[in-house]
Amino acid sequence: MKKQIIDVVLPDLGEGIDGAEVSEVSVKVGDTVANGDTILVLESDKASMEIPTETPGTIKELLVEAGAEVKVGMTLAKIESNIADSSGVDPEPVEEPQPETKNTKTLQIIDVVLPDLGEGIDGAEVSEVSVKVGDTVANGDTILVLESDKASMEIPTETPGTIKELLVEAGAEVKVGMTLAKIESNIADSSGVDPEPVEEPQPETVDEPSVLEQANPQHDLPNSADKFLASPGVRRLSRELGIALQQLSGTGNKGRITKDDLNAFIKKQMAAERKTAISINPQVDFSQWGAVEEVKLSRIKKITGKRLQEAWQGIPHVTQFDSADITDLDSQRRNMNDDLKQKNTKVTFLPFLLKATVDILKSMPELNSSLNHTGETLIMKHYYNIGIAVDTPNGLVVPVIMDVDSKSILQLSEELTILSENARSGQLKPSDLKGGTFTISSLGGIGGSFFTPIINPPEVAILGVSKSRWEQVFDPKSKEPALRYIMPFSLSYDHRIIDGAAGARFTTELKKTIEELGFLSK
Repeated sequence: MKKQIIDVVLPDLGEGIDGAEVSEVSVKVGDTVANGDTILVLESDKASMEIPTETPGTIKELLVEAGAEVKVGMTLAKIESNIADSSGVDPEPVEEPQPETKNTKTLQIIDVVLPDLGEGIDGAEVSEVSVKVGDTVANGDTILVLESDKASMEIPTETPGTIKELLVEAGAEVKVGMTLAKIESNIADSSGVDPEPVEEPQPETVDEPSVLEQANPQHDLPNSADKFLASPGVRRLSRELGIALQQLSGTGNKGRITKDDLNAFIKKQMAAERKTAISINPQVDFSQWGAVEEVKLSRIKKITGKRLQEAWQGIPHVTQFDSADITDLDSQRRNMNDDLKQKNTKVTFLPFLLKATVDILKSMPELNSSLNHTGETLIMKHYYNIGIAVDTPNGLVVPVIMDVDSKSILQLSEELTILSENARSGQLKPSDLKGGTFTISSLGGIGGSFFTPIINPPEVAILGVSKSRWEQVFDPKSKEPALRYIMPFSLSYDHRIIDGAAGARFTTELKKTIEELGFLSK
């Protein structure tokens, strides 16, 4: 008998079920299976089910793995069989389809994947889909507009070609690494020769223990970030609730996570939220006293508010207050602006504060650090990327100025202008929001004397600057009252890392550095 390759296709799963998740792969390449043998175990939103093969033979290829989402009609595996057809004559061998070759450049399908969106952002909501299937796009064209908790961002394509498939729609939640679209492209490589046809990647068949095998004590593995024991029902429930199983400690056999463990975690979180996260305001009909209007919070304000609340409750804040005489600094700034009139560039106080702050951070590196996730070690950062809190119509965002120590006052001024404009217009890129080591929040253009800024995790300190004003102060040199330009500032710091003495030293050194203009020569 001649051998033939038979596709194992996912059958109809029943009314209302068009797909499921692979919870277990029961076979591996090279296994011999009989009619009715189970090759996969699937878990839908309604039930777990075994998928058998109706063809005996040898497993030649597995096209899915545990955790994959599969749809009705999808090919799950390929089996080499030697069954003759009903006529008693061996069927002709099935030839594997060969990719088409063209006389012109070879077309290839390129995945557009959601890139890293910045520190602390693992996903966002699609607010706009800017293209449709069939559209031709060039390198850099926007295909989606996303709205995260910090900013609206345009997601461009780096590949010119034709949109073949859109995998997301407006309102969808997307995660970093997710495929957003597929583009048919005909780009040649750098040698000027057309690239080889790109074959659709097939999942590797790794001989790993399945979920059921993991439940066997002979195959049990330690409970860790990427290997933990849980039944399909517990896994599905944790996904529906948005709870990472890595956060739980299993109390079952061999550290297995049970539904009781999941329920206990949920109750603990709910108890904490009742104490902290839920608004303390009672439900009141305010309209009984007059006209009211209810305005929905923007996504940025809602999520930023939640994170600020978590930071305030999770970090023991201490705030140190001081002020600096910036009369001489103001004179220096004005002279610089006079020289820059022809360039239509204006320098504010903020670039000077950036340079002065970095000067102090170099001598006090613990303020430029982050606490390790275990709480056992401190990550000392030997780079100086300063976040600048910017007030926008949609809420507060914090773009980051990279490598402040290597840039001049003029360079910082120009970069600040661009970042601030992009923040207010929602044009920030994902790279603009990540990598910060310290933050400055300036209210100098608005008003106020002092305030308590909230730390931006995972940083350990934040500098708040208030509006400067002219004051009569005692001049120790002339021993007479003198009119001086005074800038109030506040330093909030994580008291787990920074003690009161270190906080006071920072503000004292910053005051001294600004007043003596010592940072300008560095």
